[in-house]
Amino acid sequence: MDDCNETLRELELFLDSELSEEAHLAIRAHLERCPNCVEAFEFHAELKIVVAKKCHSDEMPDHLLARIENCFGEAFDGDASGGEEPAS
Repeated sequence: MDDCNETLRELELFLDSELSEEAHLAIRAHLERCPNCVEAFEFHAELKIVVAKKCHSDEMPDHLLARIENCFGEAFDGDASGGEEPAS
C-alpha cells in the first residue's frame, strides 16, 4: 500500500485486526517506510487505549463517537499531500 491517504483510512481496521491478511501486510509494509503514517498509527493506537479506559460501558455515547469521528475527519481532510515529502 503506497498511498498514505489509503493507509490512514484503513488504520482503524488494521488496529482491530479486521483486514484481510494481504491488506494487513500491505499496511504494515507502508508503516515500516513512512514515518508520517507511523505517527498517525501511534496516535490511533493510544487513542483506542484511552477511549477503552474511559468508556467502561459496552457502548460509547453517540455524542462522543460523533466528536471523535469529526476530529479525525478534519485532521485527515487537511492532509491532502498524503504525508509524503515532495520530491526535490
